[in-house]
Amino acid sequence: MNTNTATITPAPARKTRALPPLMTLTDAAAERLRRLYDKGEQGKLLRIGVNTKGCSGLSYDLTWTDAPAPTDEVVKDKELTVLVDRKASLFLIGSVMDYEVKKLTSGFTFVNPNEKGRCGCGESFHV
Repeated sequence: MNTNTATITPAPARKTRALPPLMTLTDAAAERLRRLYDKGEQGKLLRIGVNTKGCSGLSYDLTWTDAPAPTDEVVKDKELTVLVDRKASLFLIGSVMDYEVKKLTSGFTFVNPNEKGRCGCGESFHV
């Protein structure tokens, strides 16, 4: 009879640090999205992606969709929902979406901590 019994002690769980939110909205972006969702784009959702384009290689791509795709990440902020194409999520982690109004232009802009640089015209970026 074998009296040797081995006990296995599980390793203590490692503490993991919280990941930053995939994306957040400024108050200006949230207000603009609310107006768009309430009027011309009622019932639709904004999908944010990244395409290969421009002299730096990547550009933000915003499109309207009727429903989330299986490959979309759902981002909820300031009581609004936006979608992020899963293929773009690694490029966008921690980004802040804003809405700016200038003298001659207005539109959504991104403050992206993953960007390493932008082209001279500001239309594309690289990570």
